[in-house]
Amino acid sequence: MENLNIGRSGIEVPFLGMGTWAIGGGSWWGDNDDALSVKAIQTAVEQGIRWIDTAPIYGLYHSETVVGEALKHIDRDKVVLSTKCGLEWRHETPVLHKVVDGTAVYRDLSAQSIIEDVEDSLRRLGTDHLDVLYTHWQSPNLGLYPLEETVEAMMKLKEQGKIRAIGASNVTADLIRGYCRYGQLDVIQEKYSLLTRRIEKQLLPTCRELGVSVQAYSPLEQGLLTGKVTMETTFPEGSTRNSNPCFQPARRKQALDLLAKWDDLTGKYDCTMAQLVIALTARMIPGLHVLCGARTPEQVLDNAGALNIKLDGADAVRMKWDVDAIS
Repeated sequence: MENLNIGRSGIEVPFLGMGTWAIGGGSWWGDNDDALSVKAIQTAVEQGIRWIDTAPIYGLYHSETVVGEALKHIDRDKVVLSTKCGLEWRHETPVLHKVVDGTAVYRDLSAQSIIEDVEDSLRRLGTDHLDVLYTHWQSPNLGLYPLEETVEAMMKLKEQGKIRAIGASNVTADLIRGYCRYGQLDVIQEKYSLLTRRIEKQLLPTCRELGVSVQAYSPLEQGLLTGKVTMETTFPEGSTRNSNPCFQPARRKQALDLLAKWDDLTGKYDCTMAQLVIALTARMIPGLHVLCGARTPEQVLDNAGALNIKLDGADAVRMKWDVDAIS
């Protein structure tokens, strides 16, 4: 299995990673069976999905706690572990991020807060180092939290051996350049799917220039690209799918028509539509890391099937043309 670099960090992993937001539960995802979640993480590593991504805000620490429990049963050297910093609820700051399950969450990218975030995450995860540390959301006011201070704190943690690589999520091209100006940025984590491709023009040229990798989240567009959604499918009141532009009637029809064109390919590659879409997404951008969420072993096994798909060049070109036609 071919591995991809994570920026200039020297860390290499297969293209597919496991996201653990849903494992955090809470009102967004509902209740989970934590023992099943632990088994899902173990299954991911057994299947060659080595990059496990979490964050303190996922379930207000719960995802990290569950990942930490799973790591007790896995060889730590087999796992590339990432978590995030910059969102906290230990104290109030001038920048309210949002209220999560009744808890006010604030942005704080000061050096002190980042260091506290990392120490707390290391404790919950039961490890002495993180492989990748992302800033989860960026400061809307760099006068309040100067980028130089943020990056300096992360570089110090790297020098101390507490993190191996620096990442940033939800960024702009200017912020990418700022991170690289003050330190070494190895990877950004951004939303990317066959239907949501803004990063190709807005961020990718800068990343290529500066040697920064991209990890894509939501590649299946909240399930729309799995082949399991129809025009008649409805979602409960309050579901984010109801406000997702891709689920609106016109765009949804485009997506479903697109998938219908590839029915022959699921047979050819003996795979599910979701696996086919994941495999194609990984080919859309050279070196792209793809992050797929899961909370059961069955979901992990379905995602992992994408690792075994080797698209013929002609099929990949045909599919990309189809995608370009609706972009």
